[in-house]
Amino acid sequence: MFKIKTLNAISPVYHDYLDEKEYDVSAMVEQPDAIIVRSAEMREIDLPSSVLCVARAGAGYNNIPVDDYSKAGVVVFNTPGANANAVKELAVAALLLGSRNIVGGVDWTMTLKGEGDKVPALVEKGKKKFAGPELRGKTLGVIGLGEVGALVANAGKGLDMNVLGFDPYISVDHAWMLSRSIGRVKNQLELLQRSDYISVHVPLMNETRGMFNEETLSKMKPGATLINLSRGDLVVAEDVIAAIESGHIRRYVTDFPTDELIGQKGVICIPHLGASTPESEDNCVMMASRQIDAYLKNGSIRNSVNFPNCELDGVISHRVAVLHANVPNVVTALTGILSQYHINIASMVNKSRGQLAYTVLDLDDAFERKNEIAGQMRELETVYGVRTW
Repeated sequence: MFKIKTLNAISPVYHDYLDEKEYDVSAMVEQPDAIIVRSAEMREIDLPSSVLCVARAGAGYNNIPVDDYSKAGVVVFNTPGANANAVKELAVAALLLGSRNIVGGVDWTMTLKGEGDKVPALVEKGKKKFAGPELRGKTLGVIGLGEVGALVANAGKGLDMNVLGFDPYISVDHAWMLSRSIGRVKNQLELLQRSDYISVHVPLMNETRGMFNEETLSKMKPGATLINLSRGDLVVAEDVIAAIESGHIRRYVTDFPTDELIGQKGVICIPHLGASTPESEDNCVMMASRQIDAYLKNGSIRNSVNFPNCELDGVISHRVAVLHANVPNVVTALTGILSQYHINIASMVNKSRGQLAYTVLDLDDAFERKNEIAGQMRELETVYGVRTW
């Protein structure tokens, strides 16, 4: 029986994908084979040596020390697209909040409590202060056309907006998701200059951290609204505040409040509600459960953020799976160890991703000394993890 530890409360839908006869899933298990995590900070946790994989029930994985886990032979999964619809719907709400002064109007209306029969007249007199433009006919620029960005772009078309998209790394699958009427721009600068509303949907990496800074914001169309439901650190807070105060930017809507942003004029802070729907939580746990099940049972890797994806059939006879550095001669060393035991390799799969690689060897022969052989493989300096079936 495999043991899976949960670091946060998760949807019970895992029961549909992880047979209770094969899996013990609990926050209390010790020496787990896998971990399911949502928001718990794993950088502060001593990872048990028994852990083979970690599944993040969500898209972002900033709470997981991926590089350290890679060297420990731990595959890290995320669940891209599982919460895409939830974030898309919040993006539509953000467009409306950023355009019509709904938040300001609601806050002002609360001050009328106690005015009795005067309320209707006061509302009619005061509502003009909260007027805002319609979205129809305006231009929405979407940066990042992945699972979420593609849905947001299509939703913009559904609101009768002109939609521009920019993503130099767009996949074929995501390109097929886009409406034909969505315009593609040659570079980000063109999108910044033409868009009345900009919605950013890119992962937080060294290359994207602070991508909306003083220089970037200055190139946006005057009076534009910036929406950030991806990661707070994509935007430099003091720079966007300065852009609003100068009048160059109309509003900033973010799902990542900070003390610096809360209460600032022109800033709307949403309390990280992007994936906060029961449907999204179910989808994330469902995807994480399937990924863990496939990896533990036969070594298949789907939606890993560190090691290469590798779809595998079930184990027919005997299998060795090795997580290792993507450097020359590793495969030669692995096959050399097997040849010492006169074991025939029926088939081999080798996948690489950046500095990491994954080699799976299906064997014809009996594998009585598999622990001894796996031990020799683990002794190789470039090998991070070995599993046998």
